[in-house]
Amino acid sequence: MRYELYYWPTIQGRGEFVRLALEAAGADYVDVARKNMQAMLDVLEDPKLARPPFAPPFLRAGRLLIAQTANILHFLGPRLGLSPRAESSRLWLHQLQLTVEDLIVDVHDTHHPVGAHLYYEDQQREAKRRSAYFTGERAAELLGYFERVLAANTTGRGHMAGRALTYVDLSMFQVIAGLRYAFPRMMRRLEPSIPGLITLHDRIARRPEIAAYLDSDRRIPFNEDGIFRHYPGLDG
Repeated sequence: MRYELYYWPTIQGRGEFVRLALEAAGADYVDVARKNMQAMLDVLEDPKLARPPFAPPFLRAGRLLIAQTANILHFLGPRLGLSPRAESSRLWLHQLQLTVEDLIVDVHDTHHPVGAHLYYEDQQREAKRRSAYFTGERAAELLGYFERVLAANTTGRGHMAGRALTYVDLSMFQVIAGLRYAFPRMMRRLEPSIPGLITLHDRIARRPEIAAYLDSDRRIPFNEDGIFRHYPGLDG
């Protein structure tokens, strides 16, 4: 099957978690809006859709149109060989991915704590307060949780869940990469306390499919329009 991924063409954002899964599995997919932005807008504005997506990312797989990052990955996991077979294990994986989504919301709110309708420059005072909480407490709580989950997985050491690579492993790679870009000072302080996650990140980066992707023009660079943004004044 050829998958069609719809996401904003100039940022990694939430769509990058799906891209990483598709790339790691060597899936046949097209990043639609990078070729034709209007095609994505046409889907979002289609009045005939009975089950329309609210916003990107969304994925077309045959007749299915699936939205929300965690939901897309829950669907793709077994089809791409990136989730365990047992239902209980797939639910656990989905639970972890939803917790990744919690972290992403926290990261976004460091630079847009008041609302996405305002520019960062219009909410800098609030952003400094919010980011102080994130860099001082929240990031350590969430990363510490994921580090404990990784250490507790005795059936497949080095993976977040199960015995083999899953989409949550790939998502943790993206989290570490994004936090290193957005909050380098914070990460230099926190990384000694999360050695397992750092090792996982480095191992994922060396996988042939991922290494090739990272070295290609398909990987959009981090920038100040995405979720992970580097504003020095917010970094601790």
